[in-house]
Amino acid sequence: MTKTKWTIDVSHSEVAFSVKHMMISKVKGSFNQFDAAIEADPADLTTANITFTVDVASVDTRSEDRDNHLRSADFFDVETYPTLTVISKKITKTGDNEYELIGDVSLHGVTREETFQVTFEGEAKDPWGNDKAGFSGSGKVKRSDYGLTWNTALETGGVLVGDQITLNFDIQAVKQA
Repeated sequence: MTKTKWTIDVSHSEVAFSVKHMMISKVKGSFNQFDAAIEADPADLTTANITFTVDVASVDTRSEDRDNHLRSADFFDVETYPTLTVISKKITKTGDNEYELIGDVSLHGVTREETFQVTFEGEAKDPWGNDKAGFSGSGKVKRSDYGLTWNTALETGGVLVGDQITLNFDIQAVKQA
């Protein structure tokens, strides 16, 4: 196959994260608004060009107070830095339908190279004749690498918010005509 353009079917996709809270549990959340420019042959992602953009103001942890704090200058500072962007640089096949994606992640005014594991979940035609492809993946980033250092020390030792963030995504893409 040849590379074609794909867009994200947001209603069938998710961008989620988790982070340690109080050193004893994890808080999970998602971003509800995101988009991507994808040029790829789903059967061989090694030649794909991907630019993925997340509206960080769309953060949703099921707690309005926490979400507002995450949007503030203590964390994302969405008024100054409204997006998180991932631009693919190199994609390597690591197994059947398994890939390692190395890309530049830009967040909070900082750009760093990060690695994500990606699985091609398959292709299908929906009941309306649209070609769809599914992808899932994950990666870990340190929030302090992006200047996101707000925290509070705990009386029992440790800190309120962990430094390592696990990012997970499930994407359903639609082939463009």
